[in-house]
Amino acid sequence: MSHQLLKGKKGIIFGALDERSIAWKTALEAVAQGAEITLTNAPIALRMGKINQLAEMCNAKVIPADATSMTDLETLVQQSMESLGGKLDFVLHSIGMSPNVRKSIPYTGTNYDNFLKTLDISALSFHRVLQTLMTKDAMNEWGSVVALSYIAAQRTFPGYNDMADAKALLESIARGFGYHYGFAKKVRVNTVSQSPTVTTAGSGVSGFDAFLDYAEKMSPLGNASADDCAKFCALLFSDYTRMVTMQNLFHDGGFSFTGVSTPLVEALTANHQG
Repeated sequence: MSHQLLKGKKGIIFGALDERSIAWKTALEAVAQGAEITLTNAPIALRMGKINQLAEMCNAKVIPADATSMTDLETLVQQSMESLGGKLDFVLHSIGMSPNVRKSIPYTGTNYDNFLKTLDISALSFHRVLQTLMTKDAMNEWGSVVALSYIAAQRTFPGYNDMADAKALLESIARGFGYHYGFAKKVRVNTVSQSPTVTTAGSGVSGFDAFLDYAEKMSPLGNASADDCAKFCALLFSDYTRMVTMQNLFHDGGFSFTGVSTPLVEALTANHQG
């Protein structure tokens, strides 16, 4: 159901790859709620994914940009404002990649060149996006910038590897830049810590399927879906969350504050007895 929460608003969605991605679903939700958007991803991701299909569904322009390149980001922001006919009201940062994870290099034996790439792509890109938006005065007052995070920023999940460090940095950037952007332009900056979600990126983490089941049993409401996350992001883009900034918001069915659950204990007990 559309409540037109974002009627008249304009934004950029980073990171939509295919129909499983949270960015893809957020783009659809934003448009359903009345927004106009542009879509962007790295050139290699544009070749691999289905973003042009999404662009047709959203009547959106696709603007390639490497989020680790200031030149690309400046072009993206400028072209987005030109295409949308004005300043922006919201931005979604859904970017993450770890060469160490992809190459199954363990955290304790990390390749540091890979580690730096993980931080550059998955966290520093967020700082670059925010700096570009501020420098170009691209956001309307009371605008909203959201980045997708994960609870591994606070707690240890071994298979998440150096992406956990990147998410911790991502959340710190949201607090740091949120302070400055709030005073400067009333722009709010938040991160959303989502449940483990079946996406192309998430599925690449070691032991993902087993952990998905574990999180489902641990969470009182079950795992939050990508569709539900898209709705939550749309709410954060809207005027209903004007005073929320510098927060890491858990969207995980209660997983983050549950010590242990009865379904999980029962499953472990049955497994032990079996």
